[in-house]
Amino acid sequence: MAGPILWRVRRDLRLADNPALAAAVAGGGAVVPVFVLDPAAEALGAAAKWRLGQGLAAFDAGLRARGSRLILRRGEAGAVLAALAAETGAQGVVWNRLYDPASRTDDTALKARLRAAGLAATSHAGHLLHEPWTIATAQGGPYRVFTPFWRALRARDPGLPWPAPDRLPAPAAWPASDALEGWRLGAGVGPGGAVLARHAVVGEAAAASRLARFLGGVAGYGAARDLPAAAATSGLSENLTWGEIGVRTLWAAAEGLPGAEAFLRQLAWREFAWHLMFHAPDLGTANWRPGWDGFGWQGDGPTAERWRRGMTGEPFVDAGLRQMFVTGTMHNRVRMIAASYLTKHLLTDWRVGLAWFADCLTDWDEAANALGWQWVAGPGPDAAPFFRIFNPATQAARFDPDSAYRRRFVAELAPRPGPEALAFFEAAPRAWGLDPRAPYPAAMVDLAAGRARALAAWKAAMG
Repeated sequence: MAGPILWRVRRDLRLADNPALAAAVAGGGAVVPVFVLDPAAEALGAAAKWRLGQGLAAFDAGLRARGSRLILRRGEAGAVLAALAAETGAQGVVWNRLYDPASRTDDTALKARLRAAGLAATSHAGHLLHEPWTIATAQGGPYRVFTPFWRALRARDPGLPWPAPDRLPAPAAWPASDALEGWRLGAGVGPGGAVLARHAVVGEAAAASRLARFLGGVAGYGAARDLPAAAATSGLSENLTWGEIGVRTLWAAAEGLPGAEAFLRQLAWREFAWHLMFHAPDLGTANWRPGWDGFGWQGDGPTAERWRRGMTGEPFVDAGLRQMFVTGTMHNRVRMIAASYLTKHLLTDWRVGLAWFADCLTDWDEAANALGWQWVAGPGPDAAPFFRIFNPATQAARFDPDSAYRRRFVAELAPRPGPEALAFFEAAPRAWGLDPRAPYPAAMVDLAAGRARALAAWKAAMG
């Protein structure tokens, strides 16, 4: 009888489409699922850490229904897994690879440590359709522009998702586990956790149901996905972030359906972001184009604080920022408008906005958000020209013509605010001193004057 295998779970809280789990089961022995709250997980933003806790609880419940369970341990992954292997007599550890700089460094060290201890240590490709180094230009280098990357990716077969195993062999005795409640993963959001819980759709089964509903209307996705008041998008970003559904599952389910090409293209943007971050690990911290290092953005301060609080006086921007605080997500079109307003109309460094999104999004994806912020701000790869400055008023007129989205999240705009608009004041820190009965704030800047100021700063910096 083969010895147990430790299956290290990270952003793959699922049984289907999980090559690391398939490898663990194929070993023939018991499988011990384990999640390590390592320093990278400890450093997550408040909303992401809260959502991680929800996902871990749901995943453990699903495992227990199959006669298994999730072992929770806290600490540096190498030390924790080596100790757990000694406790259980495990012969090795398997996991799915991640591609952010910290995970790549940690995985290399983890493999060396485990192998030095005489343990098998294998990682697998379960996070993306194609690993970042497998798609290259004709010259063998990375892509820098999305459209040719998309053509290259579209021409490749990602393969079918792995089926969920019929059974997860259990060990003769389960090792001790930390209590999830003791980790207090939701402490950072405070009362906002109860608000976020009204909107989160957690777990593998819930993600599968969400996908089925979306695919029923996918034919209209391309035409309606930019309308924030419409229920046209999949809503699966949180589930994809935490691996409650695999990207191969999404691709296989959507490919060939009428109207699904636009959805597949969005999945490819996620792949492109990780392709870029793999080849440029500082994508989330440094301007992609070095010529932007001297641009005259201002740092954090009162201007950014009004933006963070959704009190800019621009209803479309404020609706997005409040939606994020209430639901943990923000409509993609509105993310671009909110980011453009901060970096261009308010001339604030894109990294200030990125940090706020990292703290508030339950679907935080390090690569996708870094690419999004750099793309909108101007210094990024395949960036929109700087003079393409989103005007929140004209964008609202085009994509929210009846103000349904703005009224849904900005209480001051409605005579009888709805529950989601009022929930923002329930979730917001008491120190902000916000009151839904207070007058809506005046606009921070005149939109035309703000555009002119941004263009003048660009010309001055770029010569």
